[in-house]
Amino acid sequence: MPELVTKIKEYRAKTGMKQGELAEMVGVRRETIVHLEKGQYNPSLKLAMDIAEVFGVTVEELFRFER
Repeated sequence: MPELVTKIKEYRAKTGMKQGELAEMVGVRRETIVHLEKGQYNPSLKLAMDIAEVFGVTVEELFRFER
């Protein structure tokens, strides 16, 4: 089964943003961001796009699936 890999944590670190701040900006709980960063949650397309917009990158730059 493919595994979700994200760069959310990397982009947060570059900007000095906390998980809670990102969560508030995209309208989810902090725990959702935690699960996304660990690859334990597959985001909706809207959420993926909202997070990408926060960092000014494409969805493909933030998320990918690896086998």
